[in-house]
Amino acid sequence: MLPWTALGLALSLRLALARSGAERGPPASAPQGDLLFLLDSSASVSHYEFSRVREFLGQLVAQLPLGPGALSASLVHVSSRPHAEFPFSQHSSGAAVQDAIRAAAQLMGDTNTGLALAYAKEQLFAEAAGARPGVPKVLLWVTDGGSSDPVGPPMQELKDLGVTVFIVSTGRGNLLELSAAASAPAEKHLHFVDVDDLHIITQELSASIVDAMRPQQLRASEVTSSGFRLAWPPLLTADSGYYVLELAPSSEPRTARRQQLPGNATGWAWAGLDPDTDYDVALVPESNVRLVKPQHLRVRTLPEEAGPERIVISHARPRSLRVSWAPALGPAAALGYHVQFGPLRGGAAQRVEVPAGRNSTTLQGLAPGTAYLVTVTAAFLSGRERALSAKACTPESERSRVPRPPPPPGAGGRGP
Repeated sequence: MLPWTALGLALSLRLALARSGAERGPPASAPQGDLLFLLDSSASVSHYEFSRVREFLGQLVAQLPLGPGALSASLVHVSSRPHAEFPFSQHSSGAAVQDAIRAAAQLMGDTNTGLALAYAKEQLFAEAAGARPGVPKVLLWVTDGGSSDPVGPPMQELKDLGVTVFIVSTGRGNLLELSAAASAPAEKHLHFVDVDDLHIITQELSASIVDAMRPQQLRASEVTSSGFRLAWPPLLTADSGYYVLELAPSSEPRTARRQQLPGNATGWAWAGLDPDTDYDVALVPESNVRLVKPQHLRVRTLPEEAGPERIVISHARPRSLRVSWAPALGPAAALGYHVQFGPLRGGAAQRVEVPAGRNSTTLQGLAPGTAYLVTVTAAFLSGRERALSAKACTPESERSRVPRPPPPPGAGGRGP
């Protein structure tokens, strides 16, 4: 019996050590950051899909280092009105977050994602909700692809504030819209997956989230034709020194711009830059406590993104008309276009997708004798959009003409 007793004691000891390790939470090297799950809880999602997505989020959380001094998580529902299932400050372990996700109930209602994004922005930067200043912010939006209100502007506000946006679509989303909404590059931050295959991306997505939370060195993101955002690991503290950030065109190093930042800063956004230009960046830590080497990076801004020009309305019929435009010029080619149109005096707007390489489309199902506002928008790889609008009118319906009978003999003329 002694060998079995010894084996039982060894197994009990290993289990106790593993349990104590789990209670200690994530290791000291774990990244710090705030992760917000934006979950489509509206009536456009079936109960089955909602349960599968909830299961997926639980599996994802199991692979993330959540806990004090590491990642904090919050969950916000997308519905008619946004609702926070739990704030960042409520749960201090991954197991508690998993339990809270499993207990989340579907709200139904409309899919007002834009409203939820505005609410998410408040949560990500509100200390009252447990958000921490100076740490990386990541938003993971899980959606079936549709929204009842505009998503682009509030999502761009989040990205301009330095939030890294990941999107998981269960397959019915618009590629152009979601590519523009996700952080760049879209191939790393946007996933189209069937709801029954979400487990396939769990490992890759969790690694990408951790990577976004823990920059190992100076790096650039959200690169556009006029700027980019920088992030770096915490090399100093607020009490140990400060940073000097230098930026200069590679071809004109003497025209450097400098920005002094406090020692607890981990990011900065440069704006107002020239398109299609190489810039040299230097991050210089200044400290009297210890010597920290500068970090250097070269970033190239994207080519200028020019929108469509000269909208032409032709082939106007009572219930249709053709819209043409000069395609977006410049080195940055558009990923595609969407044409939105609606009556000037009010009414539902409609939208038509036009692939890249085409510069015209026919709008169908219009009302006779009606003035329309037509907007052509070009979408670019950077996530930006450029638009141009024009007014178009459909003619009145053609009345059927009754043929006039011939005049009687001798009427209106001379006799023989």
